Amino acid sequence: MNQPAIVTLTMNPALDVAADADEVRPTEKIRCRAERYDPGGGGINVARFAHALGASVAAVFTAGGPTGARVVDLVGAAGVPHTAVAITGATRESFTVNERATGQHYRFVLPGPTLTRDEQDRCLDALEERASSARFVVMSGSLPPGVQPDFPAEVAALCERTGASLILDTSGKGLSNSTSNVFLCKPSLRELSECVGRALATEADQLAAARELIDRGVARVVVVSRGAMGVLLATARDSRSFSAVTVPVVSEVGTGDAMVAGIVVGLSRALSIEDSVRYGIAAATAKLSTPGTAAFERDDVESLFGTYSISRR
Repeated sequence: MNQPAIVTLTMNPALDVAADADEVRPTEKIRCRAERYDPGGGGINVARFAHALGASVAAVFTAGGPTGARVVDLVGAAGVPHTAVAITGATRESFTVNERATGQHYRFVLPGPTLTRDEQDRCLDALEERASSARFVVMSGSLPPGVQPDFPAEVAALCERTGASLILDTSGKGLSNSTSNVFLCKPSLRELSECVGRALATEADQLAAARELIDRGVARVVVVSRGAMGVLLATARDSRSFSAVTVPVVSEVGTGDAMVAGIVVGLSRALSIEDSVRYGIAAATAKLSTPGTAAFERDDVESLFGTYSISRR
């Protein structure tokens, strides 16, 4: 088994279904078309996008039932090396409807199957095997029912044993209960606000909240994605503000995962943290131009990265 530089972990993957509809109205049947199916869940998306960028990457994820089998097939078709951990419950589906009349996206997300402790332990065993020589582990996506909020801390301890740097992109109690051995976390502005328990109206408020996570030991580096407002990078010593890039939007689904993929690929190429965030923004921007959670073209990312500039505050 080849040892990848980057390994991703997805505890709650999904079969992502996306389709177009002319208009979404209550109580009526909504006729959809142009449907597409992609393997989804944060870590799977990160792995697919990192693979599209030419990185050495492998994905570890749970899979159960017919939907799980479909996800396994789709990950394989994408060319991503992977380990699928069999579970009793059926892998969930997620459904996105793109309303053509308004350009709005409606996303319907299920909670996922309940994982037993034995299934969680087998995920950790599979991760440790895949990540034995990896430089980075990315744990991304929601925690399914049955998985306790301190599970990311177990992954962090595993990374400490293997020597990998952990990048965490999760929300809710999974984020607030991560208190050690995380190199970088990437909350959205909403997730950051929920984590610290207060509104974050200004950039100063947002940077203060990001540094609060650092002071609490949640992570050494915090990257906050803020949509059209751009991205904030905070470390114990410094902070930077990165502007967003305006492009025509086909789908916003998966842009956060694309950003994480770009960041970890940049770090794996020995780019600075600032340039790695720039590369992440380039990947997220390129993702905006693809349907559903389809991957972008590497050349588009490289072109955006080459022309993007940063502002420092």
